[in-house]
Amino acid sequence: MTFKPTDYSLMNCADGRIFEDSGWTLADPESKTPSLVRAVYKKKEFEIRHDLDGFYKFANWLPVKRTLANSCAPVTYKSKGLAGYLGLENLYITFSGYNPEIGAFMQTCSFKETEAYSVCARLPENEDRILVVASAGNTARAFAKVCSDNGIRLLLSIPEDNIGALWFSRPLNDCVKIIAAPHGSDYYDAIALSDKVCLSEKFIAEGGAKNIARRDGMGTTVLSAVETIGRIPDSYFQAIGSGTGTIAVWENNLRLIEDGRFGTHKMKLYPSQNAPFTIMYDSWKADSRELLPLSPEEAREQASIIEAKVLSNRKPPYSLAGGVFDALKDAGGDMFKIDNAEIDFWKARFFETEGIDIYSAASVAVASLEKAVKGGTVKRDEVIMLNITGGGENLARSHGKIVCATPDLVLDPSLPAEVIISKVEELF
Repeated sequence: MTFKPTDYSLMNCADGRIFEDSGWTLADPESKTPSLVRAVYKKKEFEIRHDLDGFYKFANWLPVKRTLANSCAPVTYKSKGLAGYLGLENLYITFSGYNPEIGAFMQTCSFKETEAYSVCARLPENEDRILVVASAGNTARAFAKVCSDNGIRLLLSIPEDNIGALWFSRPLNDCVKIIAAPHGSDYYDAIALSDKVCLSEKFIAEGGAKNIARRDGMGTTVLSAVETIGRIPDSYFQAIGSGTGTIAVWENNLRLIEDGRFGTHKMKLYPSQNAPFTIMYDSWKADSRELLPLSPEEAREQASIIEAKVLSNRKPPYSLAGGVFDALKDAGGDMFKIDNAEIDFWKARFFETEGIDIYSAASVAVASLEKAVKGGTVKRDEVIMLNITGGGENLARSHGKIVCATPDLVLDPSLPAEVIISKVEELF
């Protein structure tokens, strides 16, 4: 079957201007203020594509030009174990990870696969430039897996301290290369390194939260929930590092309201962070659109403390139009902060009640749900969506041999751009 690219336009979230995508548009060139752009799909009704496999069953609301091999969709099910433990009547868990018992087969065990399968499918098949992705770990593993499986040239930029996150079930295809910021660096250093590489016309920046494909890929989590539940949930829980996933489900909530068949309400958003790295939590509690000051030194220290390392983005898409602040103001909800001890406790409880291991970030979301229930923020009969953004790694590792990747180059991000580019270009 020949796949027909999804038909969509773009909207500037700041002023509502509708314009056409030039192919890899990350921002409105005419915008007078910092703003995300949002995909406006020609297909207004939410429909599952039964003619497409895996993740691409949601293709009508994905800005993709093609489909790629070996994708899997998030799986939503009604909880009995955790729901009973918390005394909830309508708790639905959307699980992105590896748990064959419920039909979840994401080999990287993370919902970052939803980003990678969407972003890479937005690239045309004849794209000559090399895709560049900066990551603290899970995103890198997902993009590496997708690009390796599908022969797409990729340059990953990660902090060297996070290299342990790059484990796979088989060796990576040679089309994937890895550069790392040296020991003691953080996610922002990896971003700085990738930004310098992308000054070369031979490379194309993935774009992070600004990429509609990344957000709409992550937004398939709520589409999975609505497919199972038959309606828009009342409340949504997720741990956040950048907050892109929360923006994504809010955007798909708005599309579902426009459809009208699944409810006309906005689900309240309850994102959470791992203390002490709580820049968005602190800013939200101060009712500040602007992020509160956080120095690089403070950020690195806080990032070194938290257990959920992937939640340590010090420059998230919080303030700009269409970002986290706007999502929470529009939909309602609140933010929570969770410490390391709570993460460990709820990891154990989730395994006991649901029978599968989860990542630290996912445990942050579980802990925040318990706080909301205990504090009366959510009612026990509400339809609640708990986004478990990663799990099943212990199970996946037990099912076969694991191969760990190593950096092709370790580069100081303070080096001149021309030096970095010269060294990286030699990899390809």
